[in-house]
Amino acid sequence: MLLESPACSEYFSDALQLNIADNLLAHGWSQQNIFLPEELTRELAAQCSVLATAGALKLAGTGRGATQARSKIRGDRILWLEAGQSAACDRYLHIMEALRVALNRSLFLGLEEYESHFAFYLPGASYLKHLDRFRDDDCRTVSVVIYLNQDWLPEQGGALRLHPHGKCTEDITPLGSRLVLFLSADMLHEVLPATRNRLSLAGWFSRRQLQ
Repeated sequence: MLLESPACSEYFSDALQLNIADNLLAHGWSQQNIFLPEELTRELAAQCSVLATAGALKLAGTGRGATQARSKIRGDRILWLEAGQSAACDRYLHIMEALRVALNRSLFLGLEEYESHFAFYLPGASYLKHLDRFRDDDCRTVSVVIYLNQDWLPEQGGALRLHPHGKCTEDITPLGSRLVLFLSADMLHEVLPATRNRLSLAGWFSRRQLQ
C-alpha cells in the first residue's frame, strides 16, 4: 500500500527543516525534541507495549535476509511497520514521508524509501557499537530514531550514544517524542542498557544502490 506524499509544511515548519539539514551537514546528526505530537507518541507507545505483551515482537538479529543471525551484539525485540497496520502507524509513516521529501529538498540526497520497526528493550538489554549500513549495500543513508518513553529520567539509562568521528561522544536520553537523525554510513552508535522498558521506532531513509 503506497502513501501519498504530503506537503512538508503540514507537519513541521521550514525553520525546523532547515535546522535538521544544517545539523546533518555540520555534525552528521540532529536531535529534535517534541518532534511527534504527544498524543501520537502515546498511541504508538501503547501499541508497542501491547505487541510486546502479546509476544509479537521478536528478538532481532544481525545481518539481513537469510543470513541474519541471533547475536550478543543486540538485545532488542522488533516488529516492522507496514502501511495499514494501524491508524497511528499510518500517521507516523505520513510524517516520515514528509521528512523524506524535506531532506531531499534541502540536501539532494535522492532518498526513495523509508523502512521502520518498533524496537523494545527490556531492562538491561543493549545494542553494542555499530554502523547502520551493510558492508555490501550503500542504500541506507539517514538513520531515524523516534522515542516513545514518557517521563524518562537520565538516571534510568538507555541513552543512545553517538560516536562522531574525531569528536567527543554524545549521549541522548530516550525521551518520548524526541527525534534523532544521523548519517547511516558514518555515525558509530550504541544503545546503553536501561533500568526500565525502553520503547522506540527505528528507521532508515534509503536511496538506490550505487553501481
